[in-house]
Amino acid sequence: MTYLFALMMIGWAVSEAHAQSRPFQTEKRSVTVETVANGLENPWGLAFLPDGRMLVTERPGRMRIVAPDGALSAPLTGVPNVSARNQGGLLDVVLDPAFAANRFIYVTFAEPRSGGSGTSVARLRMNAGGAGFDQASVIFRQEPAYNGGLHFGSRLVFDRTGALFVALGDRYALRNEAQNPANTLGKIVRIATDGSIPPGNPGREGWLPAIWSIGHRNIQGAALHPVTGRLWTAEHGARGGDEINIPEAGKNYGWPVITYGRDYSGAKIGEGTHKPGMEQPIFYWDPSIAPSGMAFYTGDRFPEWKGNAFIGALAGQMVARLTLDGEKVVAEERLFVGMNKRIRDVRQGPDGFLYLLVDAADGEVLRVR
Repeated sequence: MTYLFALMMIGWAVSEAHAQSRPFQTEKRSVTVETVANGLENPWGLAFLPDGRMLVTERPGRMRIVAPDGALSAPLTGVPNVSARNQGGLLDVVLDPAFAANRFIYVTFAEPRSGGSGTSVARLRMNAGGAGFDQASVIFRQEPAYNGGLHFGSRLVFDRTGALFVALGDRYALRNEAQNPANTLGKIVRIATDGSIPPGNPGREGWLPAIWSIGHRNIQGAALHPVTGRLWTAEHGARGGDEINIPEAGKNYGWPVITYGRDYSGAKIGEGTHKPGMEQPIFYWDPSIAPSGMAFYTGDRFPEWKGNAFIGALAGQMVARLTLDGEKVVAEERLFVGMNKRIRDVRQGPDGFLYLLVDAADGEVLRVR
């Protein structure tokens, strides 16, 4: 029995929601948003398996396989224990570039530890039956741990060399540590698939060797540009000041010294919006939309959208479509506002359609077609 055939033999619980659909007229074309599956508790991350089915994480600590027809697997076994508190839990998921050969996937999660919790990265190997994982190891731990439930980040993105970018939050109350390169709060790190340090990291004096860039608040969207291969991120501001950045090795993105937002009390944060030695975002939102998952569209189903960036929004309850000219955002269209759904992740499927995760107690997988 082949591995992929064995995966297809898993028992399914069929969702009753996949027939629901709603038409939308956008600036470029008409589309339909249909519910593929529901019954997912606060889904957070989505990754496509080679056969077109989806791995979906649920923040309380479960992972399921979702079939294109909406069928849900039982929770997969062998997932690490998580600290499911406030924003913490099981977060992003990504397949190894060589998944077909090694069956590895990677997840970020709020790991319970002495002193609280912290964002960690685990490498899991899917078992031959496809019902769970028979090997698990933590390859990276954000330090220090902290007894709070906010700002874990986080997204995982492989670069073209096979190294793994990990976007890490500042843990909210420890925001000043985003400027301290001796820890990994409010940072992007770049690691190899075994947790070691790959060639090409900045290696600045006083910086931990895993760190790629500093001065980040709470990145919850990230994707590799399909043409340039550069990492793009979507980062939560406070009250305003959500950012799109293209983080470069060894650079400082300013939080909390510079920002276009204000504190939730209305008080000023930091020193203003500019400071020498600190980078400007290429785009920002004020007021905040609370950006989440991010994808560049490269398919043929929507030729009018090819090359656009799509970013989900939690507070904004929509998807932002950004038209780009090189590394500049030249226009924004806000899609699916009337659905009133918190969009947690955005992915392009192998079928060329867009897929969205809805963050709710009865969360959904949506398909844009």
